[in-house]
Amino acid sequence: MEYFKKILRFAKPYTRYGYLNIFFNVLYALFSALSFAALIPMLDVLFDKGNKVHVEPVYTGLRHIKDYLQEYMNYRVTQYSGDDEMKGLVLVIGLVLVLFLLKNLFNYLAMYFITFLRNGVLKDIRNAMYQKITDLPISFYSEKRKGDVIARITSDVLEIQHSFLSILELIVREPLTILFTILIMFGISAKLTLFVFIFIPIAGAIISRIGKSLKKQSDNVQKEQGQFLSIVEETLGGLRVIKAFNSESRFYKTFADSTRRFFNFSNALLNRQNLASPTGEFLGILVIGVLLWFGGRMVLVDKTLDASSFIAYMGLAYNILTPAKSISKASYGVKKGNAAAERVLEILETENPIREKANATIKSSFDTGIALENISFKYEDEPVLKNFDLKVPKGDTVALVGQSGSGKSTIANLMTRFYDVHEGTIAIDGVNIKDMAKKSLRGLLGLVTQDSILFNDTVRNNIGLGKEGATEAEIIEAAKIANAHGFISELPHGYDTNIGDSGNKLSGGQKQRLSIARAVLKNPPIMILDEATSALDTESERLVQDALEKMMRNRTSIVIAHRLSTIQNANNIVVLQKGEIVEQGSHQELLAKNGVYRKLVEMQSLG
Repeated sequence: MEYFKKILRFAKPYTRYGYLNIFFNVLYALFSALSFAALIPMLDVLFDKGNKVHVEPVYTGLRHIKDYLQEYMNYRVTQYSGDDEMKGLVLVIGLVLVLFLLKNLFNYLAMYFITFLRNGVLKDIRNAMYQKITDLPISFYSEKRKGDVIARITSDVLEIQHSFLSILELIVREPLTILFTILIMFGISAKLTLFVFIFIPIAGAIISRIGKSLKKQSDNVQKEQGQFLSIVEETLGGLRVIKAFNSESRFYKTFADSTRRFFNFSNALLNRQNLASPTGEFLGILVIGVLLWFGGRMVLVDKTLDASSFIAYMGLAYNILTPAKSISKASYGVKKGNAAAERVLEILETENPIREKANATIKSSFDTGIALENISFKYEDEPVLKNFDLKVPKGDTVALVGQSGSGKSTIANLMTRFYDVHEGTIAIDGVNIKDMAKKSLRGLLGLVTQDSILFNDTVRNNIGLGKEGATEAEIIEAAKIANAHGFISELPHGYDTNIGDSGNKLSGGQKQRLSIARAVLKNPPIMILDEATSALDTESERLVQDALEKMMRNRTSIVIAHRLSTIQNANNIVVLQKGEIVEQGSHQELLAKNGVYRKLVEMQSLG
C-alpha cells in the first residue's frame, strides 16, 4: 500500500469529487440492501394471508425495530389493498422499482464524479512525469532506454488508472454494500448470518493465495513492454542503416523474441488474474448452497424462520457476492498496480544530480569573459578532462581541436550544465555557473550541434523555438542570416511547410541552416558550435560556414571543430589530447610550433 499512498497525493486537487463519490456510494450501498429487504412485506402479504395487519403497530424501541418495520409495511400494504390483492402487488412492485431506480441513479452519480478524479490524477501524473523527464540530466538517458521511459509514461500510468484508481470506487461502495446487507441479514436471522461468517475467512484465504505472485508477473510484463518499445524506437531511428545492411530479419528476430516473452508473461499474468472471478463465484455459490441447506432446515424443520424472510435473505446473501468478487479482483489490481506504480515513481523520485540553488543568481548580461579553471571530469570511470584551464575573453572566438575522444564535446556539455564538473569551476563574468539559475545560464548560450535536432513541425515553429513570441520579420531575418531564406521560400508552403520527423524532408545542409537560424533568433551573447559543419558536403559547408561567420560577428564563440579549415581565423586555437591541453595559440603560431596541430592540418590536407 506504500505506492498506493504515494499515488494518492495526486488526488488532492480532486478531493471534492472524491467526497461526492463517497456520498453517493453510501446511498448506493444503502439502497442496494433496502431493495432486497423490500421483498419481505410483498411476500408476506401476497402469499401468507395470515400476515395481513389491520391494526397500526406501535413503535416500542430499537430492540424491536425489525418487527416494527415489517409489521408497519404489512399494515400499509393491507390498508392500501383492502380486499383487492392486485392493489397490494402494484404498491410493493412500485416500491421495489423506486428503490432499484434510486440505487442505480446513485451508482451512476458515484461513477460520474469518480471519473473526474481518475482522469485528473492520470493527467497530473503524466504531466509530472513529462516535467521530470525534461528536467532530468542527459546522463540519465545514457542508462535508461527511451522505449522503457515511453512505456512508463503511457502503459504504466494507464495501469495505475485501471488498478489503483478503480480501487477508489470500491473502497467505500463495496464494503458498505456488504455492511448494510449484513446488518439487514442480522436483522432477519442472526443465527444464519453467523453461520455464513464461518465460510467467509476460508474463501478469503483461498483468493489471497491466488494473488500473491501477481506483482512479480506484472513487473515482468511491464519491463518487457518497455523492451519492445525500445526496439521499435531504435528501429525507426535507424531504418536507413537496417535496410542498407539487409538487417531486417535480424531486427525482426530481436523484436519477435521480445514479443514472445511478452506473450508468455501476459498469459501467466492474465490466467492467474482470470482465476479470481470463477474461484470467487464458485466459493460464493458454495456459501449459497450451504445457506440453502441450513436456512431451509430452519424454515422446514425448526420453524424458527418464515419462508418470506428466508427468500429475501437469500437475495441479500447473493447481493454480497458481486461486491465480494469486486473486492477480490481489486486486491489483484493492487498487486498489478504496485508494479506499475513502482516503475512510475522510480522516475518521479529520481534525484536530479544537477541541482539549482535556492537563491540562484539570475544573470541577463555577459560583460567580461568565461573562465574554465582546473576542470576534471569523467563520464563513468574513464577520465575525459584533466586539469583543464581556459580563458575566453568577451568577443573572442576560441576553437577546440583534437582527435575523437579528446574531450572537445564534453566542454560544450559542461558549459551548458548538461553535466556538472567533478572538480574545478566554470565561471561567466566571475560567477560560478553552479550558482546561476539554469534557465538564466542557458539564456546566455546558443548551441548548434553536429546533429541538427529539429521537430516534426513547420519551418516557422522550428526557428521560432529560439525566441518565444518572435515576429514574422524576426524569423525571416534570422533565416536570411543563416542562408536559409532562399530554400525556405522554395518549399511548398514556405515557412508553414512541415519538415517531417526530425526534419527528414530536408537535406543535411538545409537542416543545419535551420538550426543556425534558430540560434540566431535567440541572439545569445555566447555561441557554442559543436562540429556544426562536419557532416556536410562541400557546397552545404560553404553556405553553413558563411552563415556561422555572420552569426559569430560581435559574439563570444567556442567552436568545437573537426575541419580545421573552418577555424583558421579564431583568436585562440586550443589543441586537446586525452583530455589535456597540449598546445594553444593562433593558427600561424601553432603552425610555427611544428607540433600536434601542424600534424593534424597536414593529415587533413593529405585527406
